[in-house]
Amino acid sequence: MIATATGDGYTIVENASLQGRNTFRVPARAAMLVDVRKPAALAELSGYAMLKSAPLLVLGEGSNILFTRDWPGVVLSIAAHAIDVLEDEGRHVRVHAEAGANWNDFVHWSLARGFAGLENLVLIPGTVGAAPIQNIGAYGVEVGEFIAGVEAWDLVEARRVRIEGPDCGFGYRDSRFKREAGRHVVTAVEFVLPRVREPRTDYAGVREELAALGVVDVPRPAEVAEAISRLRMRKLPNPALIGNAGSFFKNPLVASTLADALQREHAALPAWPAGNGQSKLSAAWLIEACGFKGHREGDAGVSDRHALVLVNHGDATGAQLWALAQRVRDGVHARFGVELEPEPIVL
Repeated sequence: MIATATGDGYTIVENASLQGRNTFRVPARAAMLVDVRKPAALAELSGYAMLKSAPLLVLGEGSNILFTRDWPGVVLSIAAHAIDVLEDEGRHVRVHAEAGANWNDFVHWSLARGFAGLENLVLIPGTVGAAPIQNIGAYGVEVGEFIAGVEAWDLVEARRVRIEGPDCGFGYRDSRFKREAGRHVVTAVEFVLPRVREPRTDYAGVREELAALGVVDVPRPAEVAEAISRLRMRKLPNPALIGNAGSFFKNPLVASTLADALQREHAALPAWPAGNGQSKLSAAWLIEACGFKGHREGDAGVSDRHALVLVNHGDATGAQLWALAQRVRDGVHARFGVELEPEPIVL
């Protein structure tokens, strides 16, 4: 790609390919692609007519998105990736990470310095800036637990803002930023990370993996991270080897009465109390029970390693993958009366 405009801290490319910027590796193009190396450049860019009038999509590493078509407007990518310790409070540290930093690299950066909290979130693809939007979570931990504040550019008010952690509206795979899509461009995240923390190892398979590693005492954060890395590498296909965006469907929240009824009929169905008269069901179990695990339609398929993961075997388009996702969703609803919701953004 050839830049059509450059400025202090940004580059603009017109009619840009996005195939290398999404982990499904499906073909798509953007009318305009803007890479921002310095968040301060957003003030200048906000004056561009196209940024004011055209549809805007903020894109990190493309690990939580499925393009079913070209993007007719602007794709904005924050490339700034610095990480700094702001304050060492003894038992806790405050860490500032710019939005373009790779998430897994950031987790390992924190572990290498003796900071705890993020070990269960190892090997999640994407950037630091995407983490609060999705409120990423895995193995019993959500990132929102550790976020002190989010720095962003407010596109409505055309100014830099800081949103404190309690005001981010974090929920299960949800946040204020997701509900107010198109308003904020996350530029950095501030974390409060403990030095010592009770490890969370109750999730299925974690304790067994720790035992296989020879860990018999209370595990250190790095040991928990190693156990979870091994679990993820065995269960989930590597996006570097086959196009995918990790878990495609959320674990559905249903009324506990429905969960109880389904478990009476299907004793093996995993379900967990979720409060407020609701239960969380295993989407992977529901999909596999419908026979979709390993299913393939051309190059669009469901992984034979994990039923939650849609994969691109080579030349699948986003539209073909989305059509398969809808068949999976409809099949689960027809058999169990449960509606599955996609985890990635589908465009």
